[in-house]
Amino acid sequence: MSDNLIKTTCKRLGLTYKQLGELIGYSESAVKNAAVGNVSEPMSFAISQYFKIQDLEAKLKTCEDFKKNLKDFLNS
Repeated sequence: MSDNLIKTTCKRLGLTYKQLGELIGYSESAVKNAAVGNVSEPMSFAISQYFKIQDLEAKLKTCEDFKKNLKDFLNS
């Protein structure tokens, strides 16, 4: 049996059910219910979108850092 997506996500991110719910737009009780039962497709999708957003924000920061370093290099 595979791990529950909610439990795995909370453990991976070091979040409580309440914190995860706030990040993905669900109440703490909805997240708790999903942690002991089946995760709905919309909630699963919200979690996957959260991870995509985190990945894109990290890539954007890398690009912004590169841009700043390039500007600094060209101006030196």
